[in-house]
Amino acid sequence: MEMLIVSLASLLAGFVDSIVGGGGLVLVPALFATFPNAHPATLFGTNKGASVWGTAIATVQYSKRVQMRWHALAPAAIVCFAASLGGAWLVTVVSPQYLRKALPAVLVMVLAYTLAKKELGRDHVPRFMGQREALVASAIGAVIGFYDGFFGPGTGSFFVFLMVRVLGYDFLNASASAKLLNTASNLAAIVLFAVKGYVWWHFVLAMAIANVLGSVAGTHLALKHGTGFVRGVFIAVVSALILKTSYDAFLR
Repeated sequence: MEMLIVSLASLLAGFVDSIVGGGGLVLVPALFATFPNAHPATLFGTNKGASVWGTAIATVQYSKRVQMRWHALAPAAIVCFAASLGGAWLVTVVSPQYLRKALPAVLVMVLAYTLAKKELGRDHVPRFMGQREALVASAIGAVIGFYDGFFGPGTGSFFVFLMVRVLGYDFLNASASAKLLNTASNLAAIVLFAVKGYVWWHFVLAMAIANVLGSVAGTHLALKHGTGFVRGVFIAVVSALILKTSYDAFLR
């Protein structure tokens, strides 16, 4: 029964995550509710072990239909991996608790800016070219990759927002690009959790299969309906993140 519950949660998480990120909103609470006595690091490690497959498959699917800017994204993914490892190491010696109360405010600003700028992310007009684009993308990968390793909630949404706002991508291209960087940051987290023995591999297999199925369905919808659909899902996910992080910070 536990396997069925977490697999269904992983399916839904893969669906949401493939469109605009935020799959952790579904899967992490489901893992904590199903295994209330488990070590949190084990549940986080198991979550990453399953979700990385969905983000990787989504990256492949998007790359077949969206013109990925590999000259910028490939180095950014490498930087993101290293930064995520650094953040994951830091969290073993410094508590991220102080970020918990600041996060809802940051997400509210992201949501307000997106709603105010109706044209934001509507057109795909990259602001940078060549090496400069690679440097800016790598800076985004470094900052959000480190955040993902150190704390994590909202990583996919932050990637999408910064790629739209800073790089000038539309929401569809930003979501596609975010999947590559999110895969890199997830891989870094898995390395750390696996080395420390914080992954339930017997659950990961079934959850990974479910996550991939959800990811395939979500990516299909995003590609079919385009940037307007992705923008709508982005607004919905960020709104849900605001509610969840506010509850965690002030009511729990």
